Amino acid sequence: MLRCEDLTQTYLSGGRPLTVLKDITFALEDGAFLAIVGPSGSGKTTLLGLLAGLDLPASGRVWLDGADLTVMTEDERARIRSAKIGFVFQSFQLIPTLTARENVQVPLELRGEPSRARADELLGQVGLGDRLDHYPAQLSGGEQQRVALARAFSIRPRILFADEPTGNLDASTGRTIIDLILELNEAEGTTLVLVTHDPDIASLARRTIRLSDGRIAEDRTAA
Repeated sequence: MLRCEDLTQTYLSGGRPLTVLKDITFALEDGAFLAIVGPSGSGKTTLLGLLAGLDLPASGRVWLDGADLTVMTEDERARIRSAKIGFVFQSFQLIPTLTARENVQVPLELRGEPSRARADELLGQVGLGDRLDHYPAQLSGGEQQRVALARAFSIRPRILFADEPTGNLDASTGRTIIDLILELNEAEGTTLVLVTHDPDIASLARRTIRLSDGRIAEDRTAA
């Protein structure tokens, strides 16, 4: 489902090149659950962006479902993301002027697909069937992340990228969100790549990659 080879990413910092990732190579099978962990600044979010085609590496290649993202134009990568990728972020990233239902409908409407029934179904699955017409400002942080989760699964993505999805939530609410991600992931058969700083959440993954100073320090699969 996902493969990267010799990924390196470099940015300019103070006029000098700063290497954020170096020689990242691994493959992930369809339906897998991978946790990416490591200290702040180790390159977790940068790696997620490269794997999802949000950015291009300085060198190396990424294949998603057989397609080489690193040789595509931005428009081509955007079409891949629209068709196959779901995202959940720490900051929710809901559109404040749209209701919960309308936020979930957006990815489907961009594809010209029927959206209302699917949005209502997913919001019901995440426990927000009575909040369909509420705006983000009328929802708690946990409820907003549930909307974001429903939106991410609206297109039935082949792969879900979640970047610290519990980072802005208390422990109890965060665990509820993780449980919902895993339930939807299993129901939809989605591959899951999750960046987290929480060892308890990482322990739920079948496979864990730990980054340190931009390199893979450990790649472990649970027994």
